[in-house]
Amino acid sequence: MENSLRSELIEWLRTDPALASINAIEEEAPVSASAPWLGIAASASTDWGTKDRPGREVRIALELESRTDEPDADGALLGQIERRVLDLPPFHTGFELASIRFLRARSEERDANLRGALLEFRFRIFAPLP
Repeated sequence: MENSLRSELIEWLRTDPALASINAIEEEAPVSASAPWLGIAASASTDWGTKDRPGREVRIALELESRTDEPDADGALLGQIERRVLDLPPFHTGFELASIRFLRARSEERDANLRGALLEFRFRIFAPLP
C-alpha cells in the first residue's frame, strides 16, 4: 500500500497547474534536474489495520530544493504543495485514504545559493475493499 500511495501522491502533485514552476516532481531526488525540484525524501509505514481490514499509517517527507538566497522566497510554493497534498482524493486502486495530517516542516540554507525545505505528512490508509 505504501508504494501505491507514493506513486499516486507524485502523480497527484504533477497534475497541479499551480505547481508548474517546479522543474521535476519525482518519487526520489531527481538525478539531473535544476532547481526547483520536488521529491520524496523518506517514507515509512506501520500497521494501522482493523480486525477485518488491513491498513497502514504512512509518513512521507517531501523535499523541495530551490535556488534562492531569500529565506521566505518559497513560502507561497510550499503552501501550494501542502494544500495539494491535503486535497488528495480518498479512493485509489491500491488503497483507500482515511486521513492526511501535516506533521512538520523545516527549511535550510545550502551551498551554491540553494535552499531545501522538508514537509512531512501522515497518511492513514486502508487496503481497498474486495
